[in-house]
Amino acid sequence: MSNINKVCVIGAGVMGAGIAAHVANAGHEVLLLDIVPDGASNRNVIAQGAIAKLIKSNPAALTHKRNAKRITPGNIEDHLEQVAECDWIIEAVIERLDIKQDLYQKLDGVRKEGSIVSSNTSTIPLDKLVEGMSDEFATDFCVTHFFNPPRYMRLLEVVKGKQTRQSVIEMVSDFADRKLGKSVVHCKDRPGFIANRLGVYWIYMALLEAMDQGLTIEEADAIIGKPCGIPKTGVFGLMDLVGLDLMPHVIGSMVSLLPVDDPFVKAKRDLPMVEKMIAEGYTGRKGKGGFYRLNREGGQKVKEGIDLQTGEYRPTLKSKLSSGRIKVTNLQKLVTHKDKGGNYAWRVLAHTLSYAAMLVGEAADDIASVDEAMRLGYNWKFGPFELIDKLGADWFADKLAEEGFEVPAILQTARGKSFYRVEGGKLQYLTMEGTYTDLIRPDGVMMLSDIKLTSKPVLKNASAALWDIGDGVVCFEFTSKMNALDPETLGLLAKTIAVVQKNYKALVIYNEGSNFSVGANLGLAVFAANIAAWGEIEKIVKNGQETYMALKYAPFPVVSAPSGMALGGGCELLLHSDAVQAHVETYTGLVEVGVGIVPGWGGCKEMLHRWSTNPKHPRGGMPGAAKAFELISTATVAKSAEEAKSNMVMRTEDGITMNRYRLLADAKAKALDLVEGYQPPHPPVFHLPGETGRVAFSMAVGGFVRQGKATKHDAVVSAAVAEILTGGDKGDITEEMSEQDILDLERITFMKIVRHPDTLDRVEHMLLTGKPLRN
Repeated sequence: MSNINKVCVIGAGVMGAGIAAHVANAGHEVLLLDIVPDGASNRNVIAQGAIAKLIKSNPAALTHKRNAKRITPGNIEDHLEQVAECDWIIEAVIERLDIKQDLYQKLDGVRKEGSIVSSNTSTIPLDKLVEGMSDEFATDFCVTHFFNPPRYMRLLEVVKGKQTRQSVIEMVSDFADRKLGKSVVHCKDRPGFIANRLGVYWIYMALLEAMDQGLTIEEADAIIGKPCGIPKTGVFGLMDLVGLDLMPHVIGSMVSLLPVDDPFVKAKRDLPMVEKMIAEGYTGRKGKGGFYRLNREGGQKVKEGIDLQTGEYRPTLKSKLSSGRIKVTNLQKLVTHKDKGGNYAWRVLAHTLSYAAMLVGEAADDIASVDEAMRLGYNWKFGPFELIDKLGADWFADKLAEEGFEVPAILQTARGKSFYRVEGGKLQYLTMEGTYTDLIRPDGVMMLSDIKLTSKPVLKNASAALWDIGDGVVCFEFTSKMNALDPETLGLLAKTIAVVQKNYKALVIYNEGSNFSVGANLGLAVFAANIAAWGEIEKIVKNGQETYMALKYAPFPVVSAPSGMALGGGCELLLHSDAVQAHVETYTGLVEVGVGIVPGWGGCKEMLHRWSTNPKHPRGGMPGAAKAFELISTATVAKSAEEAKSNMVMRTEDGITMNRYRLLADAKAKALDLVEGYQPPHPPVFHLPGETGRVAFSMAVGGFVRQGKATKHDAVVSAAVAEILTGGDKGDITEEMSEQDILDLERITFMKIVRHPDTLDRVEHMLLTGKPLRN
């Protein structure tokens, strides 16, 4: 559907540059324009500077640094006529109506007929933006509200004007979905649209209620965090991340545009403490600190939090509220808990969820749009109406009325019902009329969660499940905590190979968790080590090797479809698959050295083979081993699927999916494409450098140790990696080694290094803190 090829972004600030970067990530040429600063000798300095910052940004705005070459810098005075080459023009300039409209008048004189113009505004109504503009301009205009940072935030709010062509909305939505990976939520032309209207109100009420009820910031974040299905940063941590100085502007703008009887307007009040913090430079992480700060006085870093009553900083306090231990699955128990945390949770959720209910019909057409906006715009695990269902719609409405809150119309409509239900194997949501309608996915979207509504697993145990996804393809799903791999996972994978060989055409490995897999379950290794059950550890290593080899040489195609982290054993699974169809936000690598061990399930073998046979890489035993050593010994993690290709964890021909919701369908299609004439890969042979290579690698690591860039145990673990990659005692450039030879080396070396006390310290430290130990 999309006829959008070249894009222009006007406004090279943080947001505009981020949008340009992500369009470039999608493979499209971008023209990035900004003003000419007074007295500038380089008239493109703002846009050029923005591109330079994109290349260095962390987290990275670009999925690969080379994508910056797709962005052409320019300025509005000299290059505006180049807009005529562009199909979509995105305005991301300062939030001033006069500046935007002056730009639109200029654009209307140079843009090509039918080109789309959109504004990234988050506050100015669309009707105001097109006031006084030509009818042709108004029909080609819409609002496309991106969230920051544009690469990572999956929500795009799209607003259609009274005169906007429907084809404009369809083209922008299709491009944003398929090319930019966005979930498009259609909003009404109201202040703040959906996500910011509700999200800012939620943050503001959480701040006011914490102050009024005498909670510490740590207590507030402990309650309005995981217990509510919200990221553990909570609200005060989130305000520090976003920037305190932005809040007064956003709140002021919102309040100025809303009617006087809106709850947001009624809640607005002066906050002298926050004003004082901003004036003194305490604007959050980008400033000297915010509600939290690091005090570096006396040569030590002490984390401090502000006292909401006195405005003074003091060392952070651990919340001791028992309500903070209640899970979101028991939300009614949380809000009725008899401590101040329970009352705080109720007050914040009462304000927030009732306001969400008010927005249906006013800012959004349906509850599903509100829920999607908050899940993807503010990273809530559950949308507002999903949370009301957890409370019970009747219970929530009754308690609101009991405490003097207005009960919105849709809550009255929901009496005796739930907002979501499953009917006939389909997920449905409640409409404003009180009827249910199917939740419709965009064309080409396949969700495992939907398949589960109408089917039972082919195979299942505590750590994994196998699902029939149609057309002779099955999907293997990890279900353990963080999708860590354990003997149960491996056992079901082995059974799956036999089932697929007998009854199906192809296998896809995929799940809808936050991460594909964080690797092997380290807790099992620690437990076994503590009771000296070394034989059990070796059994797990050998089992993993055999299962992955069986997968690699299965008589049917295997496609892995990762998203999020695919580390250690998760990465090794990708390496043993026939193909990978990865979400663009896939972070993968062999990270075992970080916990003091070596890859044990064939990761060394596969990286050796890929780098040794890379036609663009020097031939011979040493170059391939050297590159594999570099990546494995430094625990290199690709920060995107594109980088994974550069690191050869993914092949050139492997696919990248921009939209997370389209990943399973794309992986299934790739698997079916491989079915006809499928033959397992031919087993590789290796010629490795032996002692010469080990000496070279040892010298390199020794240099890093002397420079303080590597630790003593880093050198020990790196030597173990070198032992594998150079072929051990059999290593000789003239000798041929098999896959099994390398696997045996991996297993033997793994069993030696896992017994090392410093390795066990690393593993235990990682399990306790989630951070690597530098010993």
